[in-house]
Amino acid sequence: MSTTPPATPAQYPPHPLAQKDHTGKHPSATSHLRLARPSRDLVAAERFYVEGLGLKVLFRKKHNHHRHNHNDNNEDEENELLMLGFPGAAWHLELVNVNTDNEIKPTPTEEDLLVLYVDGEIDPVVIKRLVEADGTRVTARNPYWEQWGVTVADPDGYRVVLSQRGWVNQFLKTCSIS
Repeated sequence: MSTTPPATPAQYPPHPLAQKDHTGKHPSATSHLRLARPSRDLVAAERFYVEGLGLKVLFRKKHNHHRHNHNDNNEDEENELLMLGFPGAAWHLELVNVNTDNEIKPTPTEEDLLVLYVDGEIDPVVIKRLVEADGTRVTARNPYWEQWGVTVADPDGYRVVLSQRGWVNQFLKTCSIS
């Protein structure tokens, strides 16, 4: 077992995109968030998230079957991409259908949650549409989500929670977990 202490920022090599200290941008409340995950079947995933949940297709990139140079190690050229979300929102979900030779496969756990706070009662029609779009209604591992939401697994097994609660980001002066 190594007892080497973790590297300090001064020990990190400079990154080509980094600016001089205190001159570059920092993440902020307006920074766009992308959640990316692999998918076994983009057609099934699109059906679930678009027809079931109501997201829109923001971007799509098809697999490039006609690559001339297969030795350039550009994995992105081999993958299909599907970006879903609500137009104008500060987030989107990117699903990547990796080629069959790639070892990266969906490995969802019961705690891999995409939570959408709807701030009110959840329309049963939405749950019905999610199930009809190849979703599976599941019991949440955490009782909190059972009390305040509905959990549906997507075709890859990742869980979407529709929470009837609302959410507003606020700075917490103290935090206690009990």
